[in-house]
Amino acid sequence: MVIRSGKRKVRIEGNLPVIYFREGDAIIAYSPALDLSSYGASLDEAKKNFNEVLDLFFEDLIQRGTLEDVLEECGWKKVQKPVIHWIPPAFICQELISLASHN
Repeated sequence: MVIRSGKRKVRIEGNLPVIYFREGDAIIAYSPALDLSSYGASLDEAKKNFNEVLDLFFEDLIQRGTLEDVLEECGWKKVQKPVIHWIPPAFICQELISLASHN
């Protein structure tokens, strides 16, 4: 993804982890790398809505001039090249922990 911020180009690279889960009748799409979520009535709708929210999120950060601050706060890494690259935190794993074993 390449974002224009004035005359500068900013490249967002890597794989953005998105977790999908059911909450009632809705499918929630959540990315811990940005603490960003959306939802839909189906998985396809949740994915479509998340992509729209993602685009709006980055557009808003650029308009406010807070892109770098927010990405740094979320643990993203800035790499200087001819074009600035931002790389999200690496997804390591996901697991289910039994709550029954916690007293």
